[in-house]
Amino acid sequence: MKQYDAKHILNIAMAGHSGAGKTSVAEAMLYLSKASDRLGRIADGNTMLDYDAEEIKRKVSVLTAIAPVEWKNMKINLIDTPGLFDFEGGICEGFRAAETAMIVVSAKDGINVGTEKAVKAADKAGLTKIFFVNGVCDEDARFYRVLEDLKATFGPSVCPVIVPHIENGQANTYINLFEYKAYTYDKSANSTPSDILPEMGDRLEGLREAIKEAVAETSEELMDKFFMGEEFTPEEIILGVSQGVKDGSLCPVFCGDAQSTFGIEQFMNSLSWLAPTAADKGAEVAVDVNGDPVDIAVNEAGAAAAIVFKTVADPFVGKLSYFKVVSGKVSTDTPLVNMRTGKEERITKVLTVKGKKQEDSSYIGAGDIGAIPKLQATITGDTLCAPTRRVILEGVSYPAPSFSMAMYPKKKGEEDKVAQGLTRLAEEDPTIKFVNNSETKEMVVSGMGEQHLDVVVSKLKNKFNVEVELKQPKVAYRETIRSTADVQGRHKKQSGGHGQFGDVWIKFEPCDCDSLEFEVQVVGGSVPKQFYPAVEKGLRDSIKKGPLAGYPVVGVKAILHDGSSHPVDSNEMAFKMAAQIAFKNGIPQARPTLLEPIGALKANVPDANMGDIMGEVNKRRGRVLGMNVGEDGMQIVEAEVPMAEMADFSVYMRQVTQGRGSFSFEFERYEDAPTQVAQKVIEEAKANMED
Repeated sequence: MKQYDAKHILNIAMAGHSGAGKTSVAEAMLYLSKASDRLGRIADGNTMLDYDAEEIKRKVSVLTAIAPVEWKNMKINLIDTPGLFDFEGGICEGFRAAETAMIVVSAKDGINVGTEKAVKAADKAGLTKIFFVNGVCDEDARFYRVLEDLKATFGPSVCPVIVPHIENGQANTYINLFEYKAYTYDKSANSTPSDILPEMGDRLEGLREAIKEAVAETSEELMDKFFMGEEFTPEEIILGVSQGVKDGSLCPVFCGDAQSTFGIEQFMNSLSWLAPTAADKGAEVAVDVNGDPVDIAVNEAGAAAAIVFKTVADPFVGKLSYFKVVSGKVSTDTPLVNMRTGKEERITKVLTVKGKKQEDSSYIGAGDIGAIPKLQATITGDTLCAPTRRVILEGVSYPAPSFSMAMYPKKKGEEDKVAQGLTRLAEEDPTIKFVNNSETKEMVVSGMGEQHLDVVVSKLKNKFNVEVELKQPKVAYRETIRSTADVQGRHKKQSGGHGQFGDVWIKFEPCDCDSLEFEVQVVGGSVPKQFYPAVEKGLRDSIKKGPLAGYPVVGVKAILHDGSSHPVDSNEMAFKMAAQIAFKNGIPQARPTLLEPIGALKANVPDANMGDIMGEVNKRRGRVLGMNVGEDGMQIVEAEVPMAEMADFSVYMRQVTQGRGSFSFEFERYEDAPTQVAQKVIEEAKANMED
């Protein structure tokens, strides 16, 4: 592929609800541009962009994929992002590398939650938005209803550009409202242009008028002309729409059918002049080593600066870092510093990527996208820049994982293998988190949802040859006391020669501390000072397992106030054992109780679902603390809920809000568990001990 300058590069991220046809539209564009020799179909598992084994098996995108298209002397970098909410991290990656968000909408299903979320994400990232209504050849398609819904949902900035003429349920003719021409497609997907438009009644004139109104909004001069009733020239319409799209005041709507490729060629023709190039919108503001802002222009002659927006970690192929060049060039001759590590990275080769295929490239210039293999110290979000101008570009912002499960290897002894595989997968997908919980002795893996973790399990098996199973994570309970007890701990052992003798009186009482508070009130030397540390050590070892269910004991003050010793048989071990006996006898007398962890919940939900969420919090033994008004018609419900009740809350949240809601949940404190809960936990603990 030849080199293109930033004025001829379009970086377009494709987003939208799962099933709208993003990948299919991209495949049609690749096929028509001859970047692919076949029209890939998801059902056949032969697409260029859904190439991962998991995607082929599931027939849905789970990774962000990149493929360039050459069209009308332009290079269009297509960035195909997943539509499923469980793989939302892919949208964050794709949008970081793009100037335009192409939001694909199903002509049959219309606007869905994924559409709304894609628009919000594009607005947050400052991207130009272009709608493509796909599947208009489907007999259940309702293009004009979808168009009206787009206007009603996203406002008057929505502007139709290409619309279908539907006759006898067939959408074979597409009208370009810029040119005011009709393009009729035959079975071979060849189009015939015509200046004679089909009869559509008042609809066509209404659509044309909508474009004029949109164009009038782009400048005062055109607004005056519009109010004067003067006709716009074709050049004024094209220039006005182009300007409106690039500055974000217009969101053009195109349509077509990826399966038949009808309308795709018209769409690509329009993209080549309508969408902002990397030169138009690719400049960024970075920060220097002092934290001061630095303007980074899209200039191939400038000092190199690139952002790593995606990582692929494959045990066979190796690590591949996808990057977008903001300034300068990246080649094997370009010295680059990783600004996170401060170390220089050795570039062995640079690649142009097309799905899973890779081609060597002499360099990747400003505004373009490429990949570098085997950058061991580089991760997603890192800035690679010239040593002569050290700057840090904005990284990739990922959503926090909200669904956690405990992961166990099916074969004993493969824990390290699992951890290594998860580390590699987390490099590729930073929305995967895992920790080894030292208290529950579990490896807890967190992701965006059930399907997300299901893919993790599958990849561990297929890529890293280790099988695992998922279980509900154990809850880290605690035990404490609610009254006082004063007990003796006496350890005496004779075994012919020197024996062991330790004798202590310890008073146990509740206190406000995270574990154990130890105090000495011995009078008259009944317990020699040199044995105080041994007594404390015996108590601290004992609090690791409480008497009720074996959980750590907290909030206990132990006062050593009396005891006795033997001049020969007393030693540190004897007094440590005596302290443990005192603990074992004393804590059950001090009214022990089980504590459960309580978390602080902040749920961001649509106003219509607020009652559902509050009711669910109550069902989960939670307490609603208050409500606050959020953004875009959302409400923030604040509550405290036992952590034991929250394992599947993310599943409920997604179902009841249809994916619109989100939440954060963090540990707050421990509270007494209700009697029935404590009894169940204690019984389960005893059963596990017997096993």
